[in-house]
Amino acid sequence: MESATLTFGKEERICSRKLIEKLFGGGHSRSLAAYPLRAVYLETERDEAQPVVQILISVPKRCLRHAVERNRVKRQVREAYRHHRQMLLDRLSGTPERGLAVAFIWLDDRLHTTETVDKRVRNLLERIGERL
Repeated sequence: MESATLTFGKEERICSRKLIEKLFGGGHSRSLAAYPLRAVYLETERDEAQPVVQILISVPKRCLRHAVERNRVKRQVREAYRHHRQMLLDRLSGTPERGLAVAFIWLDDRLHTTETVDKRVRNLLERIGERL
């Protein structure tokens, strides 16, 4: 049962172009930074089929030139989110009609340790949870 709660499936990723446009262009989204990451988040209406929280991870090519480095950062962020997402789920558990879309954007032009990335993701998730 424990391992089932720590999975990260495709349905938890933001794939909808409409949702991405709302997240970045709607004017209702909010942003937080914990260098080297920035989180842009938006509360959404959801139906029963959607997961409570959906995320997107972006590592621009202008920050990290090599695909190997970009993939490593995405793995680090995904893993940190997977371990700490329960903070957001607990916060949103009382309202089943509310959802959350979160985009993590990498800001630095160098790699960081997994512990640093984990700490920053946890910090961002705590701050987003406080503002909900």
